Amino acid sequence: MNTLRMNLHLVSDATGETLNSIARASVAQFDNVQVVHHRWSLIRTRLQLHRVIEGIESEPGPVLSSMMDRALRGDLETFCARIGIPVLHVLDPVIAMLQDQIGEQAMARPGRQYVLDADYFRRIDAIHYVLAHDDGQAQAGIAEADVCLVGVSRSSKTPTCFYLANRGIKAANIPLVPGLPEPEGLAGVRCPVIGLTLDARALIEIRRHRLRLIGAAPPNRHDSNEYVDEESVQAELLWARRLCARHGWPVIDVTRRSIEETAATVVQLMDAWHARRRKQPEAGSEP
Repeated sequence: MNTLRMNLHLVSDATGETLNSIARASVAQFDNVQVVHHRWSLIRTRLQLHRVIEGIESEPGPVLSSMMDRALRGDLETFCARIGIPVLHVLDPVIAMLQDQIGEQAMARPGRQYVLDADYFRRIDAIHYVLAHDDGQAQAGIAEADVCLVGVSRSSKTPTCFYLANRGIKAANIPLVPGLPEPEGLAGVRCPVIGLTLDARALIEIRRHRLRLIGAAPPNRHDSNEYVDEESVQAELLWARRLCARHGWPVIDVTRRSIEETAATVVQLMDAWHARRRKQPEAGSEP
């Protein structure tokens, strides 16, 4: 079957992240198409829109829009109708439903989700926290964590922590190293502790790639380096799993998960942990 090539124009008056997510999730459902994304962000004036229209005219393709300004939307719709290209304002159905439920008209102001409010500063604070507590650093500050991720080296702890930080979650990253004492900072933490693990062969490939990047790759696949030796890695992963089981820490297998999927599972486990805590009777209360 021949692969279809299609231009897809994403027109936003803000950063375009919403459109990027919608387009990525939607296009992933089609196998036989090569989509060329044309991203037009921060489009808030007619002059800027004129540049978008020129781009659509030179490389025609359907348009997804998240613009709020009614005049600019009208100009875009008129142009697209003239050259026979569909345009879809992706936020309209959601906003219409909310207007019906709330009984109030939407403000239609671009970029209102990107204000410097408390939520914004919470995300910035969480990013600073991850930087300060990556790979077991500053263990005294683990008491401030919203979640602690533990696992062997190269088990996706750091990227998952940064993804969580972008949602305002302070995630501490604690490496588990066989032969070393358990990290002291984990004793008595008042947040969920979650283990990350993966298939031994996948972990070895990740570690080998890392070694190549830093110029320390073993000479062959049968190198005696314990860091990438299959028997040693399997033993390391088994030890880490048993440690998590002993403490009752849930474990996520990240072998075939994206960072986004891993982070979503972490959030689910955090919610479950807090739900259990809420159901527990307070210390000293009647049973």
